[in-house]
Amino acid sequence: MAVDSKAAQGPLVGIKVVEFGSTVAAPFCCRLFADFGAEVIKIEPPEGDTLRWIGPRHEGVELYAATVLRGKRLVAMDLKKPEALALAKKLMQRADIVVENFRPGTMERLGLGYDELTKANPGLVLVRISGFGQTGPYAERAGYGVVAEAMAGVRHMTGDPDRPPARVALAMTDQLTAVYAAFGA
Repeated sequence: MAVDSKAAQGPLVGIKVVEFGSTVAAPFCCRLFADFGAEVIKIEPPEGDTLRWIGPRHEGVELYAATVLRGKRLVAMDLKKPEALALAKKLMQRADIVVENFRPGTMERLGLGYDELTKANPGLVLVRISGFGQTGPYAERAGYGVVAEAMAGVRHMTGDPDRPPARVALAMTDQLTAVYAAFGA
């Protein structure tokens, strides 16, 4: 899943994006940036992003991951190690956009919160994707797309009336979130 060796093309050529995302919403958002020509560096844990285990494989290739990771440079880092955090900060100092979808407060605990990052890079755009925002009564709750679907009543509208609510057959909520996050940035 290496970056194509041809010269990048698109309206976002010259934009640098650092992704701290897992599963769908942030990685899909950053895939959109890459599709439009941005240079995207995805930082993932040494064991890899959980999206690598979603869906079928073909000849050893994770098909879903291949679609979401395309066009990105992939870097494995253990952010609990000081040298990895220092490297991550250095990458963000040169970035135009940082995208993260950790639980609220995680970036701050790592020393990578907006206030800290913008000291060295005042023009940085930080995109934060979370289920219930960064503050408020539900901010600390896990916010997966399936939870949002249930709370919004989407699950009530799917499936058959004589059975429990059915899951939507794709990551619709995460993908819509990703599109709006990219537009917002």
